[in-house]
Amino acid sequence: MIVVDDGRAATDLEAISTAGLATWRRSQPASVRDWPTASGFAAAPNQFVRLPGPDGLPGKVIAGIGERATVASFGQLAMSLPAGDYRLIGAADDDAAYALALGWGLGGYRFANYRPAKREPARLLVPPRIESVGDELAAVGLCRDLINTPASDMLPHDLESAARKLAIDHGADIEVTTGEALLRAGYRTIYAVGQASASAPRLIDLRWGDPAHERVTLVGKGVCFDSGGLNLKPASNMRLMKKDMGGAAHVLGLAKLVMSRNMPVRLRVLVPAVENAVSANAYRPGDVIRTYQGRTVEIDNTDAEGRLVLADALAVAAEEKPAVIVDYATLTGAARSALGTELPALFSNDDDLAAGIQASADRVDDAVWRMPLFAPYRRMLDSKVADLVNSPASPYAGAITAALFLEHFVGDTPWVHFDIMAWNLATRPARPEGGEAMGLRAVYDYLAKRSSV
Repeated sequence: MIVVDDGRAATDLEAISTAGLATWRRSQPASVRDWPTASGFAAAPNQFVRLPGPDGLPGKVIAGIGERATVASFGQLAMSLPAGDYRLIGAADDDAAYALALGWGLGGYRFANYRPAKREPARLLVPPRIESVGDELAAVGLCRDLINTPASDMLPHDLESAARKLAIDHGADIEVTTGEALLRAGYRTIYAVGQASASAPRLIDLRWGDPAHERVTLVGKGVCFDSGGLNLKPASNMRLMKKDMGGAAHVLGLAKLVMSRNMPVRLRVLVPAVENAVSANAYRPGDVIRTYQGRTVEIDNTDAEGRLVLADALAVAAEEKPAVIVDYATLTGAARSALGTELPALFSNDDDLAAGIQASADRVDDAVWRMPLFAPYRRMLDSKVADLVNSPASPYAGAITAALFLEHFVGDTPWVHFDIMAWNLATRPARPEGGEAMGLRAVYDYLAKRSSV
C-alpha cells in the first residue's frame, strides 16, 4: 500500500487543503480550473477528482485533506481509488506527508488470512525521507492481525509462537513459563485462570536492548478467549471474545515498532497468555488465590479474570523497578459505557507520565482520555476473607475499581494502564472494521520523545 518512490510510472496525486483550494484554482489553466467545482470537490478529507490531461485523457488526481493533513485525511483513498500506483505531491511538509501516508496505509489494511481480499488497495508512492512510515504500519498491522485471528488459531500456544517469531526477527531474548511451572514460580493467578483450557496457561517474557538504557516494561492482557468461566457470559457478550487478547497484541505491536526503530531503551514485554475456559478444573467463585506478590484475592466473579492474570505480570514487572510500566487490557465494559468504543481509558499513578502520553496522543492523532484513580473507591475491593476481592459487588465505577485493583501490584513504579476496546465496530477513515490498535502510536511517540531527551 505504501511504496518508496523509485521513479516508476504512476499517477500524480496532489493533496489540497480546503484553504488552499482557491489558490490552486487560480494556478490552473482554464480547461481545468472549474473541473473540481463541477464535480462537487471542496477539498474535504478523502474527496478526490481525476482531472483531464493536456491530451484530453485522464490525468492526475487531486485529493482533499480538509483543514490540515491528518491520519484520517487519506484514510479511505487506498480502497476508493482504482487500484494502481499514485505518487504523492503537494504535501505541505514531511510531517504532513507522513500523516497522509500513514492514513492511506492504515485505511488500506485488510485481514485476508481466511479468504482472498476482494481487491488490492491502491499503492501510494512516497519520498524516501518518510519511508519509516512502513515501520508504524507494520506494527499496527501485527496488532490488528493478532486480534482478528480467531481463537481456533490464537490460543496461548499460538500467541507464544507469535511472540517467539517477533523475538527471532529482532534479536530479542524470550523465556516462557508454562503450565504447572507457573505454580512453582509463584504465578498462581495466571495458572488458576488458564488451567481449564486444553492450551496450557503461560507467562511470556521478552527482553531486548542494552541493559544500560532506561528500562521500559510493557504488559499485555493475553486472554485468548474469554467464555467468562463458570460465571458464563451470555452468547451476545461472548461473540467477540477472540479480541480479549487485544492487550497482548498491543504490546507485541508496540515492541515491534520500538525494536524496528532501535529505540535506546531496555525493553521488557510480559504477556500472561490464557484461555478462560469451562471444565471440571476451572477456578470457581469463592476461591481464594495467593498472588505472586503475596496478596490474597477472593474470586467474586470468574469473568473478572483479566485483572487476575495482570496482577502477577505487573508484580513481576515492578520487581525490577523500571522507569515506566505500561499495560494494555480489554478489561471492562464500564470503560466502554463511560467513553464509548473509540476512546481508550487511561489511568496512571503519575501525572507527568499521563500528561506526556496525552500530549503525544494529541500530536499523532491517536486519542486517549485520562480517567481518575479515585482512592475512596478502594473500599469497594475489600474482602471479608482475603486482602482483595476481584470484582466488587457494586455495579458502579467498574473501570476505576479494576484500575485500582491493578494499582496494588505496581507499587510506586510510574505506571499507566489502558482499558481498551481493541476493535472497530464499523469502518471509519484509516480505521477498518475489526481489530484495532488504540493508544499504541501515542505511547510510542511518548517513549521516542522521552528516550531522545
